[in-house]
Amino acid sequence: MDLGLKDRVYVVTGATRGLGNAAARELVADGAKVVLSGRDAKSAADAASALGPNAVGVAADNADPEAPARLIAAAREHFGAFDGILISVGGPPPGFAADNTDEQWTAAFESVFLGAVRLARAASAELGEGGAVGFVLSGSVYEPIGGLTISNGLRPGLAGFAKSLADELGPRGIRVVGLLPSRIDTDRVRELDGLSADPEATRAANESRIPLRRYGSPEEFGRTAAFLLSPAASYLTGIMVPVDGGMRSGF
Repeated sequence: MDLGLKDRVYVVTGATRGLGNAAARELVADGAKVVLSGRDAKSAADAASALGPNAVGVAADNADPEAPARLIAAAREHFGAFDGILISVGGPPPGFAADNTDEQWTAAFESVFLGAVRLARAASAELGEGGAVGFVLSGSVYEPIGGLTISNGLRPGLAGFAKSLADELGPRGIRVVGLLPSRIDTDRVRELDGLSADPEATRAANESRIPLRRYGSPEEFGRTAAFLLSPAASYLTGIMVPVDGGMRSGF
């Protein structure tokens, strides 16, 4: 299936590793050009180099108010266009309601929530008809995850923002989508499993609750992201797409 991604230009944040990197890889593999960002300049450059000439790395922190303009400018400077953005950021620290500090909440709000809002707002102002804004969120949008209280508090709010944005941008032909990963086999998920006394048993227990009986691969998430950002998904907007192997209990 031709997704129509050839020579389209996307910004992907938080893309030096994990889900953002998986999405950037699949976009480039299908012919798109990508500006990928990460907090560390060398990591961003190395991640882009691994993807070849159709990727450029830019050091940017999602919490930086100047990051959106810099990333969009890089897309136009290097590739002459800007067709969409996928907003991904490393997950906030684990913890329970009684343990997470005000400082952790504030830092997570700046990077996970307000940073995403700024990026989406800046992208919306620059995109034309056919543009797309994607958010990498979490299965916690629908079902809170034990031990991830900050994520449980912030991700559903971003999903609400994304839905409002979709309603506002729809008349301009700009789409907004959210992706809700659950147990994707990334460093982050392995780290979370590793917090338990028996990581292997924790993984086995999680897999037993997934109808497909396994964790998803980063490539499976990346292909879903590439499709949702592509012209092939031109009539999909305002939706939250679980990428979870059927783990969510609801419809």
